[in-house]
Amino acid sequence: MFDRIYIEEAARSHSRTRAILDRFPKAERIECERYGEVFNPKRQDFRAQKQNPALILAEKHGKRVLPTPPDYGLGGDRHFYFSHMLNCLYDCRYCFLQGMYQSANYILFVNFEDFIGDIEATVAERPDDRSVFFSGYDCDSLAMEGVTRFADAFLPVFERLPNALLELRTKSVNVSTLLNRNPIPNAVVAYSLNPEPVANALEHQAPSVDARLKAMDKLVAAGWQIGLRFDPLIHFENGIAVYEGFVDHVMNRIPAESIHSITLGAFRSPKNVFKKMEALYPKEPLFMGNLQLDDRGQVSYSEPIERELIDRVSARILEHSDPARFFPCQ
Repeated sequence: MFDRIYIEEAARSHSRTRAILDRFPKAERIECERYGEVFNPKRQDFRAQKQNPALILAEKHGKRVLPTPPDYGLGGDRHFYFSHMLNCLYDCRYCFLQGMYQSANYILFVNFEDFIGDIEATVAERPDDRSVFFSGYDCDSLAMEGVTRFADAFLPVFERLPNALLELRTKSVNVSTLLNRNPIPNAVVAYSLNPEPVANALEHQAPSVDARLKAMDKLVAAGWQIGLRFDPLIHFENGIAVYEGFVDHVMNRIPAESIHSITLGAFRSPKNVFKKMEALYPKEPLFMGNLQLDDRGQVSYSEPIERELIDRVSARILEHSDPARFFPCQ
């Protein structure tokens, strides 16, 4: 899977580093003092690297648990995100990560114990609050589970933190870790979903929508709570009707009692991130029409297009769902 693995000096002796190196004995091993030497230099060829990314094993220092943006939440008292990994196995054209980082290489922060300590300390600050932790903000939570064993390490932690909720945001069908253990009530496996025309055109290297739905069926049967993430909504001809039919298809398939929460939001991107995405894929149709810079400093659809998308798809979701489970991005 990896031809090259960079090893940060601080991570060299970590047991997780050794286990991963043992798994890829043929990979070239390159030592570095700090991961930024490899990951941060400018003028890297993101598109070329995406064809054969390297893995960087490092330790995360400083702030590891951060508050989410104001419009990013699931109704809890407090919302946080943490990133055990940077960059994603998949290659979705709308993803902000391709405009955020100079490099397409993957960083895995091996010091899970420090993340866990910070999560526990954050919960302990206000133990009576409902705290939500998002793990898939800068990566896919499950796509590389076979390498990272992330869910395997973190689910037992949340099992003993009943007032904390862990969201595993994913497009992955790699759910064996979840199926091989008992579900916990304060974890939600949240699937990013778009109808086939969008997924086929924009979600490169990701599992098909049908494959994701089959994985969700297995998780539901095993007792896990599911999150439905209709995000980002993409504008295209006859798209609203396609989204309405897609919502019907998904929500008729997943039992209502197994749906923890539903979110949606239209495509949006910070201006500087969008410019880098556009430069990477100048002929991408997604970037060519009906997008404009709004007064929030975001590139998004014009207000009438965005409002119709949000309102119509929201209305269809609410035909199937209790409003208390629905959290549209404003």
